[in-house]
Amino acid sequence: MVHLPPLVEPAGELTPGDVARYSRHLIIPSVGMDGQKRLRNARVLVVGAGGLGSPALLYLAAAGVGTLGIVEFDDVELSNLQRQIIHGRSDVGRPKADSARDSILELNDGVEVTLHRVRLDSSNALELFGHYDLVLDGTDNFATRYLVNDAAALVGIPYVWGSIYRFEGQVSVFWDGAPGGAGINYRDLYPEPPPPGMVPSCAEGGVLGVLCASIGSIMVTEAIKLITGIGDTLLGRLMIYDALAMSYRTVRLTRDPHRTPITELIDYEAFCGVVPAVESAGEEVTPVQLLAMMESGREVALIDVREPVEWDIVRIDGARLIPKDRILSGAAMAELPQHVPIVLYCKTGIRSAEVLGAVVGAGFADASHLQGGIVEWAKQIDPGLPIY
Repeated sequence: MVHLPPLVEPAGELTPGDVARYSRHLIIPSVGMDGQKRLRNARVLVVGAGGLGSPALLYLAAAGVGTLGIVEFDDVELSNLQRQIIHGRSDVGRPKADSARDSILELNDGVEVTLHRVRLDSSNALELFGHYDLVLDGTDNFATRYLVNDAAALVGIPYVWGSIYRFEGQVSVFWDGAPGGAGINYRDLYPEPPPPGMVPSCAEGGVLGVLCASIGSIMVTEAIKLITGIGDTLLGRLMIYDALAMSYRTVRLTRDPHRTPITELIDYEAFCGVVPAVESAGEEVTPVQLLAMMESGREVALIDVREPVEWDIVRIDGARLIPKDRILSGAAMAELPQHVPIVLYCKTGIRSAEVLGAVVGAGFADASHLQGGIVEWAKQIDPGLPIY
């Protein structure tokens, strides 16, 4: 257990309206007026207004955090509403940052909301983080997680990390320069990223919507404890939640004595082996090009590399399902035709690009993959298809 001193100094006096709003906090002895003033003076940056960012932002605002920054560049999609509760039906198509701001101010107009409508990268992370006391990271890709970790370490601030997948969630607190020599960061837990494609994203593997509330609320609890200096934080511990078993367990984390010190930001997509877009026109086909191939009467082997549950939701007519893992393991290579053009597709083109590399490497010269996957196919060719 790690008890830390308060992260933020108290603000000035609370107004009568503040006293009425936060009265249930004020009568908790360990929070009280002092703790609420610290929350009022806190500057918290939330990376992403998605599944974890949604409940986190709402509860941070409700708790009275004075300044909330939001890093978000995506727009709201209908499929977001299953879990991203900060957005509503009328927000579909709007920037998530704008939608999140409006929901926060409707809940608490005393919060100052700063929007950063950018993709967080090595060129802007340090400058952004320098304006905040604390960061909450609820992103779903490894490149951004390592970027947040390294930027927070270089700026010298703590951050709360959360992760969700299907029915399981994880939460921890990382602070490389924590007082008392208790410093630990994400690289102590995961020194190296997993191979590309090994860990599916929520878009590929799914997530129980309410899991976001469970993990997001724990992240906010840790943020409040850090800001006010109450309780024992998850610094040095990883909390794992299994919703199906309804169980919580914690794993002790220790600092790796051989870890390379963080001295600068790097190219995190290269570090994590992010699959680049296929540049060769002969290896990537657009939806329009694929439609022309199919209507020409030319035989084409259209291979869907998604999972069976995704196939059950929606598919392209004439396709055959061979999941990605079966091809990458080599088990299904013999099922691919040798003398017919092969076109691979997935949901957005990421998995199919990965599979394409393995297929071409196995000697299938006439192979390509669908640019943008079935999502782009639905947009350009068949708008009636459901997009999940």
